Amino acid sequence: MKYQSGPDQIPAMLLKISAPAIANPVATLINESLATGYIPKLWKTARVVPIHKSGDSTLVSNYRPISLLPVMSKVLEKCVYTQLRDYYQYWNYLTPDQSGFRPNHSTTTALLKVCNDIQAGMEQGNLTGAIFLDFPKAFDTVDHGILLEKLKNSGIGDRTLTWFQSYVSHRSQYVSISGSSSLPLPVTCGVPQGSILGPLLFTKFINDLPNVCKASTVHMYADDTVIYTSKPNLPQLEAVLQEQLNN
Repeated sequence: MKYQSGPDQIPAMLLKISAPAIANPVATLINESLATGYIPKLWKTARVVPIHKSGDSTLVSNYRPISLLPVMSKVLEKCVYTQLRDYYQYWNYLTPDQSGFRPNHSTTTALLKVCNDIQAGMEQGNLTGAIFLDFPKAFDTVDHGILLEKLKNSGIGDRTLTWFQSYVSHRSQYVSISGSSSLPLPVTCGVPQGSILGPLLFTKFINDLPNVCKASTVHMYADDTVIYTSKPNLPQLEAVLQEQLNN
């Protein structure tokens, strides 16, 4: 996947090689996009390549769709991603209960956090119960309206919000497999898997989940979520976890 190009068929290596000659024109295009809050429609068309995850290769559900975007789109996204990431880190807008897509965090840090909390409960003589959640097609079901509202509530200004509105609007994609391609179809929800901004936007989308489960502890790695709590006995444990699910 590393060396496959998007629908423009322009490899990223070409931009790197020609950077001394095209850096200024590319910077002008990026600045114009940010200033006007507009992204060209061609930059929002994705070539989707299905990647087999595991299991029966004849089942569509066993494939992960990876969006390959035009190389100029990725350059633009990288610029926005860097600024948005730094902004959220500076103001501590992202929950510490998320280990996915964060510097110096991994599945290992997520596991250590949960195991340490369980150990602490055991030392106090409590039982610990946990609910493990894996949201199906989590990236593909992000509601654009809710995402934009959450960006606004985190202090994103009107002009930048207009840019994000353009980013999620009028997107399209087509599937490419074994040399054949489908007709393009509109994308009305979700953030592109394989994009640079997608993981950060998804992280922001589910950032407030721990606030809903105030009677328990929540830890996430991307969309993989565990809700757990420690109580003196099983009835109390079941009651709290059921309440969290109901919420």
